[in-house]
Amino acid sequence: MTFSKTTLQGRCALLDIEGTLADIRFVYDVMFPYVREHVRSYLESHWDSPGMRSILTNLAADASYPPDGAPWNLQETVSDQISAVVACVHALMDRDSKTTGLKALQGVVWESGFRSGALQAEVFADVVEALKQWQQAGVDLRIYSSGSILAQRLFFGHSTKGDLTGYFRKHYDTTSGSKKDASSYLTIANDIGLPPEQIVFFTDVYAEIQAASQAGMQVVACVRPNNVPLPSDYTGLMIETFDSIEWN
Repeated sequence: MTFSKTTLQGRCALLDIEGTLADIRFVYDVMFPYVREHVRSYLESHWDSPGMRSILTNLAADASYPPDGAPWNLQETVSDQISAVVACVHALMDRDSKTTGLKALQGVVWESGFRSGALQAEVFADVVEALKQWQQAGVDLRIYSSGSILAQRLFFGHSTKGDLTGYFRKHYDTTSGSKKDASSYLTIANDIGLPPEQIVFFTDVYAEIQAASQAGMQVVACVRPNNVPLPSDYTGLMIETFDSIEWN
């Protein structure tokens, strides 16, 4: 498949992360395993921290437990309570849950990894130059990812290309709604203060393409290594790298 130069008209680029700015395998092969390996030790060190109760309440909702019926609330020892939380986290991750409580807990575990230097984010080779050029062209750059806003900022703040956070005006996550629901994109457009047609959403996920398009946004499908292929009959705008994008 050959991709030609593409000229876009719009005032805002709303960008997905995995499969768009970064190889999806980095998330699944590095970041997710880091959580599985370190979530217990993190919980042991932060069990009584101020934000942990809120995370656990949301985690219970993620797993459809009643408010007081989460298994960790039924255990007598802290060790058993933590074991129950770890089991829940693993079960949610096994089904690739995009829920708020799980993403919040993943975010704080990743925070410890990024701040210690154990984790460094990797973006595609064409990303930094594109962000620089787009920003210079006056394009408003924002992120919409299923990962928590904390995790997004850590990712871009601790990349192998340096601190990239300065390129992005704002971040959105599942607190704005599911990426597969058109209403989420309308919520974000309202926050940006632009009509949806002035926003270009970049993603690799077909369900997200459908939702953003339904909301009236322009959509660019990113065909990157290791991404799930788009439907064979898909005829929308597709790119392999950001090098092919120009803004008018």
